[in-house]
Amino acid sequence: RKKLARTIATPTDDKLVKEQLRKLKHPICLFGEDAGDRRNRLRYILSKLAMEQRASGGDTADGQIETMAIEDDDAMDEDEAQTEEFYTEGTNELLQARRDIAVFSLAKARARTERQREDCTVDLADVRKRRQDLVKRLDSYSNYGSQVGDTRPISRILFSPDCQSLLTSSWSGAIKLWDVPHCRPIRTFCGHTDRVGGISFHPKATLGLGDETADFASGAADTLIHLWSLNKERPIAKLQGHQSRVVHVQHHPNGAYLGSASYDGSWRLWDIASQKELLLQEGHSREIFALRFQCDGALVATGGLDGICRVWDMRSGRSLVTIEGHAKEIFGIDWSPNGYQVATGSADNTIRIFDMRKLGSIYQIPAHKSLITDVRFFHASHAASLTASASGDGDRDMDTSDDSTMQRGDRLCDGQYLVSASNDGLVNIWSAGDWKLQKSLAGHVGKVMSVDIASNGSYIASSGYDRTFKLWGPEEF
Repeated sequence: RKKLARTIATPTDDKLVKEQLRKLKHPICLFGEDAGDRRNRLRYILSKLAMEQRASGGDTADGQIETMAIEDDDAMDEDEAQTEEFYTEGTNELLQARRDIAVFSLAKARARTERQREDCTVDLADVRKRRQDLVKRLDSYSNYGSQVGDTRPISRILFSPDCQSLLTSSWSGAIKLWDVPHCRPIRTFCGHTDRVGGISFHPKATLGLGDETADFASGAADTLIHLWSLNKERPIAKLQGHQSRVVHVQHHPNGAYLGSASYDGSWRLWDIASQKELLLQEGHSREIFALRFQCDGALVATGGLDGICRVWDMRSGRSLVTIEGHAKEIFGIDWSPNGYQVATGSADNTIRIFDMRKLGSIYQIPAHKSLITDVRFFHASHAASLTASASGDGDRDMDTSDDSTMQRGDRLCDGQYLVSASNDGLVNIWSAGDWKLQKSLAGHVGKVMSVDIASNGSYIASSGYDRTFKLWGPEEF
């Protein structure tokens, strides 16, 4: 019988195994039985049935087993057909958007690689000294200020591009603008009727953006995306299309397009000027929670509750890489300013660093004692001098020039540290490269839901389930 059992082919799909057991009138699951045990039990039952039929002089058992195998092959072919990758024809608007993104991203990538070549010529002693000063400065961070932001948990916090103000969004549906560093309320924006999950500033908001373009966008559990002006308390436009909660939105680096991630299992690309949906992209088996564009704008990373991060090419629409390794859901994603490293924060309490050049994970950080809600690299794309920020003048004039004109000393600190937030109530600062813990910032009571870093390196902001947001800065401030 054992020899016969080894010759019987049984399906590997646990769903098909249960269907066969049900057809044979056997229980589909026994106590303590896993999928492998269930498959072995089916093989045992089929072999026993074949032996009994052979002993009685019949050959119906072999025929029955062969018929069931054919049915299983047909069922598996149908499943493969349903999961097979497919393509749909895009609109002319999407084609034009991909062309615009390609032109923009190629120019940005060229400028980035030129800066990286220039940085390689810097004296190693100078690089070491600047990074030692940065580590010393990060170690001095402490609580600079705290403010009750709303009557319900504050889901997101975001610095404006000029670092003179910040936005907070709440589960009450309200969005508020605050000044930095005094944390005084400036304006309250009302329009959503349910929890706001994502907010995003236009890359040039507060830096001379015209009145004809929305300054920021927000997405909420009411399935709507609103576009806002900083001077008006009501939304100036509304984007509809998602079928479930919108948990994250972000502007493309060129400012013309907006990406959104939703619990309906899709992420979408919107044209801000025409307020049209250009792309509906699926690819995750469960809800999508996080979405981040690469600094060049060529790629976008999405993470979901399936524990997988996918990297998509914005110029072709293809899924380039599937990042696996997390044991649980992914709640936070960010790209390093170097353009090729992705950090993902998960409910398995770890941060993984993925290198697009090697197409693999290069480091795993056991970052927190509870699930990680957000991760952020320091992006100095519109930074003022870090030396000036260390002087303690919180109201100094900001350098709003393009990142291509940044001073070399500022660029050496760009992307050199990573900040993470967690449900364990801590905000942790990690140095890039060696991925060592530099500082743990404690102050929130309960979960920390979001974190952001001012692009001039002056402050770190965090928001929490305790309905407060906090500013963290060096002691000299």
